Amino acid sequence: MIASMKVAALTVFVWSISLLLLAVPVARAQDPASVTQAEPIAPQEPNANATNPPGNAESDRTKRSYVIPALEIVGFNFALNRFDRRFLSDPETFAVSRATIRRNFRGPWVVDNDPFSVNQFLHPYHGSVYHTFARSAGVSFWKSTIYTFLGSALWEIAGETEPPSINDQVASGIGGIFFGESLFRIASLTLEESNGVPRFWRAAGATVVSPMTSFNRIVFGNRFDEIFPGHEPAFFTRWNLGSTVAERRVQGTSRRERRNEGLLELAFTYGLPGKPDYKYRRPFDYFNFEFSASTSNRLENIFARGVLAGKGYGATAAYRGVWGLYGSYDYMKPDVFRVSSTALSLGTTAQSRFSGITFQGTALAGVGYAAGGTLEGTVSDRDYHYGLTLQPLLAARFIFGKIASLDVTGRGYRITRALSTANRGWENVGRADASLTVRLFGPHALTVKYLATRRFARYPDLGLRNQRRDTVSVFYTFMRDRRLGAVDVGSSGLPPVR
Repeated sequence: MIASMKVAALTVFVWSISLLLLAVPVARAQDPASVTQAEPIAPQEPNANATNPPGNAESDRTKRSYVIPALEIVGFNFALNRFDRRFLSDPETFAVSRATIRRNFRGPWVVDNDPFSVNQFLHPYHGSVYHTFARSAGVSFWKSTIYTFLGSALWEIAGETEPPSINDQVASGIGGIFFGESLFRIASLTLEESNGVPRFWRAAGATVVSPMTSFNRIVFGNRFDEIFPGHEPAFFTRWNLGSTVAERRVQGTSRRERRNEGLLELAFTYGLPGKPDYKYRRPFDYFNFEFSASTSNRLENIFARGVLAGKGYGATAAYRGVWGLYGSYDYMKPDVFRVSSTALSLGTTAQSRFSGITFQGTALAGVGYAAGGTLEGTVSDRDYHYGLTLQPLLAARFIFGKIASLDVTGRGYRITRALSTANRGWENVGRADASLTVRLFGPHALTVKYLATRRFARYPDLGLRNQRRDTVSVFYTFMRDRRLGAVDVGSSGLPPVR
């Protein structure tokens, strides 16, 4: 109950800011004098044919402030502390004083026992707020990571009376970076790409995705009105709305079936390989973001991964990709168990064209810090287990012209005893899905998806646990790109998708 209230408190606090801000874009959109201020023309590059110029493109943001986001983070933490103390059921946790700050500053740092949703979703989202404060004030990605990490440490020391938490610092101070950069880039692209959508609705959408980005654009007027330059990335967005039509659970998974649950899914990919003049010079010039929710399980999945340092490659016009170091934040709660991780991985993402079929794939192998556990029973006084985690990922898309696509993804998490508070167990969690999408007409399509999630775990007091849930779902799919995400490389001499 307390966990749900904490999650709701932060969500209400941030989204209340969003709702207050939505009224401002209306006035500005209706004011002719504000049109040139809210959406200025980006400076012309020396080479008009280059969508991503040489050098560090962060220098495009000439109006920046290092002081404003620092003050905003301090003010946000103070306001959130007062909000939580007033409205949550455990006000003593937020009764911060000089004595508690002094004690927490001296340490020691611990691994806390807060509920899973608080530690693994609430804290990364909290960290994303810090990150977008800095990014929307014109601060570069790497410098913004300092704000995120220190903002998280400030909350651990001076936001609560409980001892500062190592796991919270990882989730907020690092996971929040990957989560926040994805939201910031999506909001910026929403403002930058018109696609026939009125300015007000683009401003409203950006506000919902990243409230603090709109906050700085509105409160500080022309100073932060300049839109972050995306350099015309190839991107793909897909919305799924549907229902589970079949479900299977293995013996030992005792929670009741959730057949016919409603599902909402979003998949967004930014900087798809294949565009010959697009360069990967900045962190998250390529990233993938996925979100899903259900009527029975509310928030179900969040997956955010992006290239931190990478380099594009392409042997031929029909084969292009990017490889390098990726950062990721994952949150998965498939009704019967849950897992969440913050990780660094080495890998690659590429697109290839052959015989009228477009192939897009990603292969990653990484190491992270993760939490995993069941929704039934307990281990010690926390029903999930922290540990150093090995995690691979393989994803493939086969796109058949403008007709259909086949998507297959597999990911795994081996949560070990290393860096765990108790050297007493391990967990293997895997997730695999396959979906077939057939375009009906225009942006409308039909998708059938098979999803399998499985958990093996062994603990001295619980023995071997084997949990699995398989589902078949049917969706109505909306996607504006009639090429189904295939990057048109016709400018390189290869025929475009027909």
